[in-house]
Amino acid sequence: MKTMFAPSLMCMDICDTLHQLEVFERYCHMLHVDIMDGHFAKNITLSPGFIRNIRKHTTLPIEAHLMVTSPGDYIDELADCGADYITVHAETVQTEAFRVLNRIKAAGARPGAAVCPATPLEAILPYLELLDLVVVMTVDIGYAGQKFIPQMMGKIRELDRIRRERNLDFLIETDGAIGKERYRQLHEAGVNAYVMGTSGLFKPGLDIESAAANMVREFAEATGPNA
Repeated sequence: MKTMFAPSLMCMDICDTLHQLEVFERYCHMLHVDIMDGHFAKNITLSPGFIRNIRKHTTLPIEAHLMVTSPGDYIDELADCGADYITVHAETVQTEAFRVLNRIKAAGARPGAAVCPATPLEAILPYLELLDLVVVMTVDIGYAGQKFIPQMMGKIRELDRIRRERNLDFLIETDGAIGKERYRQLHEAGVNAYVMGTSGLFKPGLDIESAAANMVREFAEATGPNA
């Protein structure tokens, strides 16, 4: 699977949205939209309405990452707004995971599951075959600018081993503190998609075009041009 960069739009300059979306069309492969409710994740970020608005201005797939207490309440609206992937947290769908994931499929989107750093992979193994995307959180949820949690490397390698063992084709995506110092080890561990925030893309004092070009160049230098 080809490497995919997914800018985290909660980190973007909202006042410069259209220009930044144009840049992402050239350098990235998916848009990552965090939706938090202030309860499950102690922050409030973007919304389904934001996805509806940007859908008109981009051809890139959009992933809605639901860091909310009741993800089932958002599914139909997100699909109607144009979300291509809808990712729910394992921690919030424990008692209704199959129902929620099948609702996502029925709504016409691709289902994903995310696991917080302290949540073991065992939480998602019963429904792994239903998933198109697994997000391994490499920081605790809620805020940008945190440090990468190195213990997550073992979780990523184990997920890749299970994927190969079961002959599955879901994407492994990492989310949190992803920058050039991590590219090689994450790539070698089996990661396919990288949520890019303040560590690797949205950097103070650097215009978004230069930052995106640097991201692509640094990844190629770390992993090889064919990654």
